[in-house]
Amino acid sequence: MSSHSQFSLLTQRRFLPYFTVQSLGAFNDNVYRQAIIGLLAWMAVGPEQTATYANLAPAIFILPYFLFSALAGQVAEKMEKQKLIVVTTTMEIVIMTVAAVGFVLQSMPVLLVALFATGAQSTLFGPVKYSILPSVLAPEELTGGNGLVEMGTSISILVGMIFGGLIFQLAGSNGPWVAAISIIALAIAGNQVARRIPKVDAGSPELKIDWNPFTESWRLWQLTRKQLAVRNAVLGVSWFWFIGTMLTAQLPAYAAVNLGGAQALYIFALALFSVGVGVGSMSCEKLSGRIVEIGLVPLGAFGVSAFMLDLYFARPGQALASGLSVLDFVRADGSWRIIADLTGIGLFTGFFVVPLFALIQSRTPRSELARVIAGTNIQNSLFIVAAALIGLAVQRLLGWSIPQVFLALAIANTLVAIWIFTIVPEFLMRFLSWMLVRALYRLRLHGIEKHVPDDGAALIVCNHVSYMDALILAACIPRPVRFVMYHRIFNIPVMRWIFRTARAIPIAGAREDPELMRRAFDEIDATLAEGELVCIFPEGALTRDGRIAPFKSGVEKILERAAAAGRPVPVVPMALRNMWASMWSRRSERAEHGRLGRMRVPRRFRAHVEVMAAAPLAGQPGAETLEAAVRELRGDAA
Repeated sequence: MSSHSQFSLLTQRRFLPYFTVQSLGAFNDNVYRQAIIGLLAWMAVGPEQTATYANLAPAIFILPYFLFSALAGQVAEKMEKQKLIVVTTTMEIVIMTVAAVGFVLQSMPVLLVALFATGAQSTLFGPVKYSILPSVLAPEELTGGNGLVEMGTSISILVGMIFGGLIFQLAGSNGPWVAAISIIALAIAGNQVARRIPKVDAGSPELKIDWNPFTESWRLWQLTRKQLAVRNAVLGVSWFWFIGTMLTAQLPAYAAVNLGGAQALYIFALALFSVGVGVGSMSCEKLSGRIVEIGLVPLGAFGVSAFMLDLYFARPGQALASGLSVLDFVRADGSWRIIADLTGIGLFTGFFVVPLFALIQSRTPRSELARVIAGTNIQNSLFIVAAALIGLAVQRLLGWSIPQVFLALAIANTLVAIWIFTIVPEFLMRFLSWMLVRALYRLRLHGIEKHVPDDGAALIVCNHVSYMDALILAACIPRPVRFVMYHRIFNIPVMRWIFRTARAIPIAGAREDPELMRRAFDEIDATLAEGELVCIFPEGALTRDGRIAPFKSGVEKILERAAAAGRPVPVVPMALRNMWASMWSRRSERAEHGRLGRMRVPRRFRAHVEVMAAAPLAGQPGAETLEAAVRELRGDAA
């Protein structure tokens, strides 16, 4: 695949300041919340007041998401995005100044008021955090960019919790002042970096604000449901928050009761999960081949279930010892299995959530994206609250142990995943095609990022060598593509389900089935009119001898219809090289004599296949011109 690395984004102004701001925001939020816990311990308050805060704080922080997400989504849609980020980070300075007063005065009411305001500020920042990415990143960078964001967020949360928890332990009597200065300094740093973010135009500047939170929240929720794939991606993201909340809420008690440690071991367990999420998130770009590869979602879902299930069996009962340090725990029998499980859960969570965010961003119109993200945040909040309540209920009312909660989560996660993949088979289809392509081939791409348009309609023409051609091209092109294929290939058992789910367009010759041919051309025309990509193999059939057959005139008819409707489309020539040795082609020793050979095993496992793309051709190039362009791309290789 491409040698491009997502880490190059961290050297570019279009991404680095934004990435830094969102990481600093997550870091400061958690420094603040953990510092409050540290203050309570430093003040030596009773367990009753500590328990009151522990129950109040999450509710106070999340309440603004219900109250203000509808307004936040509209504001993020209407305002220029860099300006809005500067406004939200300025709000953070004011809020943290109030919180600093609370630390100095050791006033819990002031700190809780500031915590509510912090939730409101996070609510306003949330929609712009994700809606800005499609405006500053190319489609092939969305997965890598989201991976970096999720990595930065998870690591910032972890380090923020550690730093905030240590303030009062290390600063002693100066703890309140150190906490106050730290949160103000972090807020100022975020605001200064925010001013370095380049200007990003508003998604819908003409939008009229609806101040009614109830009607607008309902409208936002309906926006998340306009497209089936987006609706279920939003559901998947909310389920991610449910699983994450349920898991992390159990870790403090799990570390003490089941692992035999205390605070340090809890932080260690949280670190394993967070690092796993970060590594999984950053791995998505390489695994996906720089496209929005939702085939990783089933892999992530079932991987989380597998490691969660093993976590139950790894330590189903209480620890045999207590007061263990991190080093003592690591040395104990069976600990490495638990370490692998916690890390694996995080790793596959990254595989699960990053493609979902990228899917939401790529499939939602930019004029609606901020509001869709706001609607997602409302649903996320409901799932977080549900996770907290359910976790409390099953332990208090049903008497479940924490490992039993993990077992129930593993089962529930599997059932939810099967349900989602059943009603939206595109996820499972992409998983199967992703597995097939990467098991059989090593792909090398040339010119695709440069020549395939990031948006708008285009017609792709390519040589046709094997039954896998459409799946290979789908794995290489950053945008969804609708393939036109001969109906007999379309109807191959097993593959038919994949092609149908991918919305391929079956076609037949005029003499063979004129009605199917007419429907195919109508569908192609409608797809191009909607601004989508269409790929056609103008040879009309698989090559029988490894050479490119003459292109048929159907491609000219497609271009003529588009031009006659006043919407001419560019044509992108592409070529597959080194595919003739594939077991899915018609290669055989007798093929040179015009006889159909049998499928055969490729010469080597995971053979290198090159996918070439040339600059789009404008106007109405003829079949011969397009054939010559594809021949030139393919060169002498077959």
